[in-house]
Amino acid sequence: MYIEETGEGSPLVLLHGWAMHGGVFALLVERLRERHRLFIVDLPGHGRSRDSAVPLAPEACAEAIAARVPRAPWCGWSLGGLVALHAAATRPDAVRGLVMLCASPRFVRGDGTGDDGWKYGMSAEVFRDFATGLRSDYRATLDRFIALEAFGSDDARGELRTLRAEVFSRGEPAAHVLADGLELLETADLRDELPKLAVPSLWIAGRRDRLVDPRAMRAAAGMAPNAKFAVVEHGGHAPFLTHADEVAALLDGFMQELPA
Repeated sequence: MYIEETGEGSPLVLLHGWAMHGGVFALLVERLRERHRLFIVDLPGHGRSRDSAVPLAPEACAEAIAARVPRAPWCGWSLGGLVALHAAATRPDAVRGLVMLCASPRFVRGDGTGDDGWKYGMSAEVFRDFATGLRSDYRATLDRFIALEAFGSDDARGELRTLRAEVFSRGEPAAHVLADGLELLETADLRDELPKLAVPSLWIAGRRDRLVDPRAMRAAAGMAPNAKFAVVEHGGHAPFLTHADEVAALLDGFMQELPA
């Protein structure tokens, strides 16, 4: 698994979302590298980890990453949040703190039958439509997902341009891993891990996010001990692209308050 290391200072691990790679954090890295030693991960099947044999699953990824980075807070964006949350819940000696950046312990809402009705999640049909699209028109499906990520931001056009430019900048992600990632987003439910969190957490939502509802993130933060919730008022699903200064400030503040 490819992990880029840059910067000086206290360590921080960054985990990207579905179909992307660590390069998407470039603006955030610019703002953090003078104060933090950053470990920027390309998840299996993505970017420079395209040929990694590590499964795209929270436990497998957490184990592989924890073996190669120092004790540090982990920040997970979107799908990367599932890996970061699992690592923080199961490896508090390795993960000093958790930042969920437009990420949720469960991305899909409940069906109202036999579960507790996680009402702020996305429809499961959305993920199934994307899975069908991957088989019929790979690139068009990725573009649809990217457009959904950018939608709602106060600079949606700029965010869309950046995401489109980044998605293939380190090569095409492995198609079978993209399918695995969609299945993970559709089926994962890590809410049971929240009450067990032994480390502080920060939940950063984009007010205009159309993929991860800020209300779902607020509810999840309320299930975790020692959790804080923050909103980027004009941000969409990738506020580190449009409001990098604000996201960097939130990360800096969180890290300064972490116990040694």
